[in-house]
Formats: sequence, C-alpha cells, structure tokens
Amino acid sequence: MTAARPKITAAQRRARLGSRHLLAPAARAAAPEQVARALVALHATDPATVYLSVAARSAAASVAELERALYEDHALVRMLCMRRTMFVLPAELAPVADAGAARAVAVRERKGLAKVIEEQLGLGARWFAATQEEVLAALAARGEATAAQLAEDVPALRAQIVQAAGKPYEARPRITSRFLGVLAAEGRIRRGRPLGTWASSQFRWTVAEPHPELPAAEARTELVTRYLDAFGPATTEDVKWWTGWTLTDTRKALAGSGAVEVDLDEGPGHALPGSLAAPPDPGPWAALLPGLDPTPMGWRHRDWYLDTAHRAELFDNTGNIGPSLWWSGRIVGGWAQRADGEIATHVFEDVADLGADATAAIAAEAERLAEFFGDVRIRPSFRTPLERRLSA
Repeated sequence: MTAARPKITAAQRRARLGSRHLLAPAARAAAPEQVARALVALHATDPATVYLSVAARSAAASVAELERALYEDHALVRMLCMRRTMFVLPAELAPVADAGAARAVAVRERKGLAKVIEEQLGLGARWFAATQEEVLAALAARGEATAAQLAEDVPALRAQIVQAAGKPYEARPRITSRFLGVLAAEGRIRRGRPLGTWASSQFRWTVAEPHPELPAAEARTELVTRYLDAFGPATTEDVKWWTGWTLTDTRKALAGSGAVEVDLDEGPGHALPGSLAAPPDPGPWAALLPGLDPTPMGWRHRDWYLDTAHRAELFDNTGNIGPSLWWSGRIVGGWAQRADGEIATHVFEDVADLGADATAAIAAEAERLAEFFGDVRIRPSFRTPLERRLSA
C-alpha cells in the first residue's frame, strides 16, 4: 500500500513564516546577508523594497550596513534573473541564478535590442560588439559612471529609437538605458551606488566580471532546492511562477531536488524532507512589508495567507502587491507613507478585532518603520488602491 502524503495545512504554513522569513522579533537578523539568504533573493525592481525588506527583518536596521554589503563587500549582488525581474541575491548564489535563470533572460534581452537597432537604425552585430567594447573601456577608465556620462563618452549610445509608434504615448528615447541593461543582464557591468538617497532609482555603473559558467540543469536544481528551503511547501505552479521556467524545466528541477510530495489546501505540493516537521512556535508577530516584498511575492497561490476579498485593494492591475500589513502569518491590512513621514495603517474590517496585543505590535512596527525612513520619502513604483488612499 502506498503511504499517504503528509498533509500540511494553511495554518501550519503560516506558522513557518515567522521564523523562516525572519519576521518574528526573536528571529530577526543581525546582517543584511542573513536576510537575503533566508529569502533566496530580495525583489529589487523598486530600489526602496530592498532596504525596507531588510529593515523589517533586522534587529537593528541600518542603511549603512546594507550599502556595505552591496557596494563595499559585494556580498550581495543585484541582477536581472527569475521572471526577468531585478533581484538582490547573496554573492555565492549569483552564479547559480545566472546559469539557472539569468542567462536565458540575457539572451532574450540582447536579441530583442539587436532586432530593434537593426530594424530602426540599420546597424548589425558588428556595431553592437564595437559599442559594447567602447562602453566597457569608458567605464573602466572612469571607474564608475552614470548612464549620462557613458553617453558622453560613447556617442553611439545617443542613438534614438521609436517606442509605441503612432500611439498617443509614442516616445523616442536614447538606447542608453536598454544597452546598459543588456550588459548588466550578461553580468558585464553592475549597478553601483544610487545618485540620490537609498530610495533613488538612478544608479552609477561599474565594470563587473561575468559569473562563472555552471551547467544550467544543475543550477536549476540548486535554485529550486534553495527556494523550497525558504518557501516550501509549494505547488508546482508556485515554483514555475517564481522561477519563470517552463513546466518541463520546473518538473526536472523538482525531481532533482529530493523534494517529497505533500498535500496542501491547493492540492499536491512539494517540500524538502527536512522541512516536514513543524518549527517551534515563534510567538505572535506583526510586520509592515513593502510593495513587492519577497514573502507575499513568493507563491502564485496566495489564499492561505491573503483573503481573496482583499486582493483588489492590495494589488495593482498587473499583479504587483503593494505595502502589506501582517499579523502572525497572514495579511490583515496595508500601510503607506504620507508626505509628512507618518506611517498610516489600515486593518481590514473583517479582521479589525485583532486584540490589544496585535494593535500595540502593529503600532510599534509603524513607529520602527518611520524611524528607519527618517527624512526619506518614497512612492512605490507600483501603486495599489489601498496605498493611494492611505497616502493621500
């Protein structure tokens, strides 16, 4: 007789988050590298997300510590990888993410830009290669440079292309940003310090050594193992969505990871053998997580920690989550930063009676977040209905 698959309930999955994702006070990290390793990768499409995700999980949040890890020790690496999304990863995992996800993304990015340049400007592969060498030489000479400075040094970057031709929003941007984006996707250059505050989306660029090449299949297996260690149990659809792989590559990687099948409320799932036992209870916890935070963005199926009735309030039109308010493993509301720096919170009506302990913990987290912001003000790149109302 075939043994029954272990059953892991939604409540058990929520109980894992406090300790595994470093959200309970007793589980908070001492360094940014610990946060990145616990979550595999930090979403970095919106630069502020990286800082706020780390701050929410740090015993003593520090902008200087994260900048040390990113720009001095290079212990954390910013790269375009899974789902063609910008992430910040531990440096030791960067070659794995490169081989398992980023390399295919880089090929598509180069091919797409090369096609536009050839069709609109009549320039081919030889021009692309020569311009690439000019950019790398200019960047090496400067040490670090902005996109505008590189366009000064390399006139070819000033070429303009047409986007959305004939539309009301037609644009004619320079190729600078897209060209540099291709070189960054290939690991030839990397983003350095921002031009403004830590929340700025404009970066300096520096030369980088390409990642060592690893076998793609082995890298995918390693990546899915890391994912399951942080986010498991998860369904096949969760893994496919998070990685951006084909279903075939997803299934092969899962088979190589040593994961066992489990039963979830959503159906069959996967978990590493060492993750089947329930972790120690971390106690109640509150968290104010930023838009695109790795925890709510870790699964395609989200019903076990977010009531479907509130999705329209917390997500934009393209499925990006905004700032979310958590209580002991589930989303119970949202938050926003107002112009004066106040952190405004909102608890959904159907869970409004959380109790005095929850109310006090949420208020304390809002105060801690306001202190981390200081004089910095942000506006999320992807704005959601609740965030817009609260920030008004």
